[in-house]
Amino acid sequence: MSVKKTLKKLLPEKLLPKKLLDEAPVIPVVRMTGQITGGSSQFRSGLNLASVAGQLQKAFSMKEAPAVAISVNSPGGSPVQSRLIYQRIRQLAEEKEKKVLVFCEDAAASGGYMIAIAGDRIIADPSSIVGSIGVVSGGFGFVDAIEKLGIERRIYTAGTQKGMLDPFKAEDPEHVAHLDTLLKDLFETFKDLVRSRRGEKLTEDEEKLFTGAFWTGKQAFDLGLVDELGDLGTYVKRHFGEEAKLKLISPPSGFFGRCRAAGVELGAGDPVSRIAAGFTPEAVLASLEERALWSRIGL
Repeated sequence: MSVKKTLKKLLPEKLLPKKLLDEAPVIPVVRMTGQITGGSSQFRSGLNLASVAGQLQKAFSMKEAPAVAISVNSPGGSPVQSRLIYQRIRQLAEEKEKKVLVFCEDAAASGGYMIAIAGDRIIADPSSIVGSIGVVSGGFGFVDAIEKLGIERRIYTAGTQKGMLDPFKAEDPEHVAHLDTLLKDLFETFKDLVRSRRGEKLTEDEEKLFTGAFWTGKQAFDLGLVDELGDLGTYVKRHFGEEAKLKLISPPSGFFGRCRAAGVELGAGDPVSRIAAGFTPEAVLASLEERALWSRIGL
């Protein structure tokens, strides 16, 4: 029995603080926003397990909460971090015996959708971007550029494959084939997760769903990728009562928190404004990288 319930049982109602008399259920909300990255730097915090582990632990530790809500707004990113976040949500849900509600904001695509399927119930706005079940690897080739500039590439390795996929060397078909096997392996892992979590809810063949395509929330609902359309607040009131409340679990305060409070968001926004604000080229490149990821899904 919780401390709250014990006090209510032992003390007269008039002696109890108003807070203890409030029976309205409180649903903790953890927001997961932005590119999913394998690490962080002084220029961007990134969305990864380390950045949300504390919030998840706090949310699932709220004993009186009947469920935990996750609000996802991500175009994807690191497959490893996406899976780690997914696994941590499921571990805590089973350990604390709580249902998980996931709301898809602007996007729950690629790794963002991998996180979303950790939910027992997935809610999306009709205009959300959902899906992109696939794996992508990209880069550039600078062979002709350095030749025109008169630059000679020198690289020394111990191990015949150590210089694989060097952007300053011509593509080697053997290296490309090796990369293809890696991508296929990652793709199978992603598909297995979707199968295990969505299962019979999926209404279309895998040949259509597992192509890397993305859809609106309305289309995703028809395909069985999400459970219903709407917003988190309405869902909570409908299922937990009109008095039910949402409580945002905020990330720890720090450098990035202070930047956001001042209206500066690192890793997003206009690169030109970054330079004008005094940010380094590394910060601008980080911004461009995330901008490119969002643009793949038209946002």
